[in-house]
Amino acid sequence: MSQKKPVIVDKWNRPLRDLRISVTDQCNFRCVYCMPAEIFGPNFRFLNEEELLTLDEMVLVAEVFAELGVEKLRITGGEPLLRKGLPSFIERLATIRGIRDIALTTNGVHLVKMARMLKEAGLQRVNVSLDALDDKVFKKMNGVGVGVQPILNGIAAAKEAGLVVKVNMVVKKGWNDSQILPMAQYFKEAGITLRFIEFMDVGTSNAWDLSQVVTKKEIYETIRAIYPLEPVEKAYFGEVASRYRYAGTTTEVGFISSVTESFCQSCTRARISANGTLYTCLFATEGVSLKQLLRKGEDRAALKQLIVDTWNKRTDRYSDERTEQTAKLRKKIEMSYIGG
Repeated sequence: MSQKKPVIVDKWNRPLRDLRISVTDQCNFRCVYCMPAEIFGPNFRFLNEEELLTLDEMVLVAEVFAELGVEKLRITGGEPLLRKGLPSFIERLATIRGIRDIALTTNGVHLVKMARMLKEAGLQRVNVSLDALDDKVFKKMNGVGVGVQPILNGIAAAKEAGLVVKVNMVVKKGWNDSQILPMAQYFKEAGITLRFIEFMDVGTSNAWDLSQVVTKKEIYETIRAIYPLEPVEKAYFGEVASRYRYAGTTTEVGFISSVTESFCQSCTRARISANGTLYTCLFATEGVSLKQLLRKGEDRAALKQLIVDTWNKRTDRYSDERTEQTAKLRKKIEMSYIGG
């Protein structure tokens, strides 16, 4: 399918094609690279119901973005499967004219009970976060002691329901880098795409340090030493993963390398936080409130104009410009608010 011509572009001539909608800031995990337990503890204040966008408001926002050229939606969090009414929300998104792809990122715990409902509602793809196959390592990574098997059960349920499944593994040196080859072997044999993600400086609470990054090159060389890899052409403008195929198979492995290989020049993604703020970069320091405008009773045209003005002014190139100093000193929005 050929892509539509962009309706709006930013200062670097990047079109608006993708929208990521965070439906909740809450999560049942405390992953060390996203919501470390020492910060997101029992007394941490999450958004209350009044602060969240309603499902009706999110549908309206998605409709307006579709009118402006967005073709792909991704539902994120926090953990999106914690948001009540999610299947009916996805069902409504699936009816929006111009939307051709709806995906969801999840830790997979609730997929066993929800995968079929989500598929029937119109969800097409699911990315499941799994950072290790070893129970001890995975429990340390997720911060709440959940073992690997519930996630593997969720992956199986998603496949059985007919969803396209990919697995995401964030690699943090000294924590789970021992799991690179076991994960590669397991998902190669399962015929499921695995994507390795460099540990990124998203937000300011994950104690990011460049010394803890296992680079794409290091991960690639580790896998290639055992399993020959063949490069795969990018499927579309703005695809963030560098894709490879295990030689002699149709199973892919991918690498998301924002730290060592920026993809800013082709970024087509906008993000809506759970409290209705529009962000134009994963590493944003501030955003524009759509909720404030929505609840003032402004009309659809005003919402559309605000989005157009925001995207037209967009100059974000954080990964191109990142230094160790900016990574440590720049105050960025937490991933639990902005989505992955």
